[in-house]
Amino acid sequence: MEPVVGATPKVVHSELEWREILTPKEYAVLREAGTEPAWTGEYTDTKTEGVYSCRACGAELFRSDTKFDSHCGWPSFFSPLAADSVILREDRTHGMVRTEVLCATCHSHLGHVFEGEGYATPTDQRYCINSISLRLVEPLAGRAD
Repeated sequence: MEPVVGATPKVVHSELEWREILTPKEYAVLREAGTEPAWTGEYTDTKTEGVYSCRACGAELFRSDTKFDSHCGWPSFFSPLAADSVILREDRTHGMVRTEVLCATCHSHLGHVFEGEGYATPTDQRYCINSISLRLVEPLAGRAD
């Protein structure tokens, strides 16, 4: 994976360490910018309340209240948790121009963001994120925040 120009991740591991931390499928998506097949991810249709964090480093990325049904085969969110939760960069692979979404903390590949597709969301953006890039952290029962 190409480094992000002008940015240093807060969580850094060698490629060997990443391979020890992640499963081969997680590594292929998170560190090599792969994509899991559509409709196969564990969070594609999940409605559970919670926060979606980066599977590689644990950084909080998206909240369940921004997740929506886009019917695209991957979990979709209309906004990241905070503007500095993710990094966006141009992706010209596969003969097209897209905007890649990376975890701002460890620079792992999450998916892509698309705009102007006409979804009835507050941002008209679709963060199309691989389930394997995420881990859903559910709120603790009885917790008063």
